[in-house]
Amino acid sequence: MNRRWLFDLGNTRLKFAPLLDGGVLGDVVAVAHDNGDFAVEVAQALPREGAVAYLASVASPAMTAVLRDALSARFGHIVVARTASQFAGLRIAYADPDKLGVDRFLALLAAHARVAGASLVVGVGTALTIDLLDGAGLHHGGRIAPSPALMRAALHQRARQLPESGGAYAEFADDTQSALASGCEGAAIALIERSHAAAARQLGAPPGMLLHGGGAPALAAHLPRAELASHLVLRGLAHWAARAEAE
Repeated sequence: MNRRWLFDLGNTRLKFAPLLDGGVLGDVVAVAHDNGDFAVEVAQALPREGAVAYLASVASPAMTAVLRDALSARFGHIVVARTASQFAGLRIAYADPDKLGVDRFLALLAAHARVAGASLVVGVGTALTIDLLDGAGLHHGGRIAPSPALMRAALHQRARQLPESGGAYAEFADDTQSALASGCEGAAIALIERSHAAAARQLGAPPGMLLHGGGAPALAAHLPRAELASHLVLRGLAHWAARAEAE
């Protein structure tokens, strides 16, 4: 039985995985929580028991409390990850570390541990997040924007005749669904490309580009410099847990 587990609670999904020997992730389970009863979904999905649960959450306090209650019934100890101004060679740009979402912090931590050199770390979930990390582990700040999925949802909410999903990317689409897909994905692609160009000017050389999150594969096809980095937040949480256990 796996004794240590990692939990990443985002605004759309809960992802969790066992932490195996050597800091390796086991199989990742994802549970969408934007519909239905989250308490019931969590009760059905969580492992039955364990020794330690490492938790990172950017969800609402109410939703985080539901998960913590469920974890408390199954795990002997819960450790909550928080953003630090300096950690394992990573130094964040924010003067107040509490203002940087722990998901961005952990993704940066994983990128710093994974890549030799500078990286543009791009998360594509509910939000689109872009962070610049240089080769020495210094975070140069970033951007937050709506993801393509959130853009589509917002348009649909204001104009119900505009479909919330569907369509295929094209430079000039010939139907409304594809025009929406092209516009929303294109906006994200343009912001990422602009950020990458600005990063190259700031650092004197183009950084690598890591894409993670549920919406990353759709954008990766249009970003030839990008590398898909699956479960980057959970991988960062694994690094954070290893340091926490060593102290």
